[in-house]
Amino acid sequence: MSAPGQDASPVLALAAELIRRRSVTPEDAGCQALIAARLQRVGFHCESLRFGAVDNLWATHGGTGPTLIFLGHTDVVPSGPEDAWQSPPFEPSLRDGRLYGRGAADMKGAVAAMVVALEQYVAAQPMHAGRIGLLLTSDEEGPTNLDGVRRVAELFRRRGERIDWCVVGEPSSRDRLGDLIRVGRRGSLSAAITVHGIQGHVAYPEKARNPIHAFAPALAELVAERWDEGDADFPPTSFQVSNIHAGTGATNVIPGVLTAQCNFRYGTASTAADLRARVEAILSRHGLRYELAWNLSGEPFLTPPGGRLREAVRAICRELCGADPEQSTGGGTSDGRFIAPLGAEVVELGPVNATIHQVDECVAVADLERLPALYTAICARLLGAPSLAAGRQGRD
Repeated sequence: MSAPGQDASPVLALAAELIRRRSVTPEDAGCQALIAARLQRVGFHCESLRFGAVDNLWATHGGTGPTLIFLGHTDVVPSGPEDAWQSPPFEPSLRDGRLYGRGAADMKGAVAAMVVALEQYVAAQPMHAGRIGLLLTSDEEGPTNLDGVRRVAELFRRRGERIDWCVVGEPSSRDRLGDLIRVGRRGSLSAAITVHGIQGHVAYPEKARNPIHAFAPALAELVAERWDEGDADFPPTSFQVSNIHAGTGATNVIPGVLTAQCNFRYGTASTAADLRARVEAILSRHGLRYELAWNLSGEPFLTPPGGRLREAVRAICRELCGADPEQSTGGGTSDGRFIAPLGAEVVELGPVNATIHQVDECVAVADLERLPALYTAICARLLGAPSLAAGRQGRD
């Protein structure tokens, strides 16, 4: 195994430098300052937007007109036990044609590709039409996402920032680069349910009320409920229980309280308000003494067929990757959920996601080195300079 050397391609060298920075969420560890310095050298205006403990970078080039932005994050999930890795997670390592390190696929590799693509595009087209931008946050992998793109989107709304198209660098590909793009995402609605009973001795159940027993029929109904049938763009709504806790740890004590954490992933066939109302109706119907705390982390969004960005990305994947990509709304959530409500078309295109969040996370070097060409071609399709895309097609 070896680290990328001095002869490494620009995107490989930058990805390795970003991996070296231990930017475990919400830390940025200097990634954005490094990127801002590079983009400023090629004429970008860079603005640091810090909210709480979170760093956000907003870099733009060009003037008025349609705006295309690239969206990514510099934070990563924890590595887990470092001795479980074949090479240290924050020391980039090359072996068998892959770059290893935490964030290689999710998503420092794509961030590096975006930066290199923007540098190359503005060097070739300094007077391009419209405006091009890069938005980065260090609060994508965290549990709340309160001070990252959510806060930046609120600021953009107050400023009246125009965003027409947004390319998110999340690792969308399944088996090979460009074989799947995300054209939307489901919404995520979480519930914390607290069911109150009466604590007592297990030998005297008539003097107690067991919240586990009381909740069980309601839970069975919630799990069996068919929330909707989905639609042409989204699968049926999914309901999952992630945690249940009750009891003191003693075997002879009936618990007094039960807590359960649940989550809906839903598309456009349901609304968050409807799902909340139906859950409350089920719990009430079973006569429970309960409390509910809801958290809506994002509404579903969809870039419809025929949108310029969706069609451009699809065509570029066909031409540069050799396959018509699957157009999916599956998976979890992404920061695109905060940009879409601003009126932007949002599409996600990034490397293969097979190792994200895993020990020995990696990205194929060949894919990483092809990714800037895809992002540059998107710029060319939407902001002019078709010769760039045509030239690339002729070489690949």
